[in-house]
Order: sequence, then C-alpha cells, then structure tokens
Amino acid sequence: MFNMFTKQSNGIDISIDEFKEKYAEDQGIVIDVRTQEEYEEGHLVKTDKQLDLMNGEFEESLGEFEKDKTYYLYCRTGNRSGQAARIMKSQGFENVYNIGGFKDLANAGFEAE
Repeated sequence: MFNMFTKQSNGIDISIDEFKEKYAEDQGIVIDVRTQEEYEEGHLVKTDKQLDLMNGEFEESLGEFEKDKTYYLYCRTGNRSGQAARIMKSQGFENVYNIGGFKDLANAGFEAE
C-alpha cells in the first residue's frame, strides 16, 4: 500500500508535501473520485469535480478533459484515486497525480467542508 507520508513518488502517487509544492506552481483540476455520499460527508474546498470511479461516471467523463492540463485525484484512502490516475495515464493524460486520501489531506491542513 502506498504511504502518503513517504518522500519519494513514482510519478503518479505523490506525497502530501509534493502535492503542496505542485499545487503552488499549477493549481490544475482537483477531482474527488469517491461516491456522491462520501463527497457530501466531507470534501476538500478546492475540489473542482466529484466523479465516482466505481459507477463508471469517472471514465465516462474523461472525454471532457483536456489532456494537457494537470489533474490531482483523491478518494478515501488513495486506492481508487490511484486506479483513476492510472486510467487517465493510459489514455494519454500526462500530468495526473494521485494525492491520496481525503482525511490525510484534511489533517495536513487542506481546507475541508
């Protein structure tokens, strides 16, 4: 399992510190790939879209995204967002990052609602 507090990334799964650095340079598009119910229970204020990976909504929406933009994906633990990031990479998206789990991000100081 990917540890969100590790310092090294594999290019897709990045640490919270790496996310902070990258987001400061390129705000990109933040996507929550959890269910609508999970999203409504709490999400990052900076979330641009909520697209459920498990019900097919995420993959159905990929055609609407520009491949040259930067995307930051998160879910509950980092597992689904990792899967979603790899799907995007396989479809030619270059700058796609799994930023991990919602609670870890909120605990690290990212504003949640």
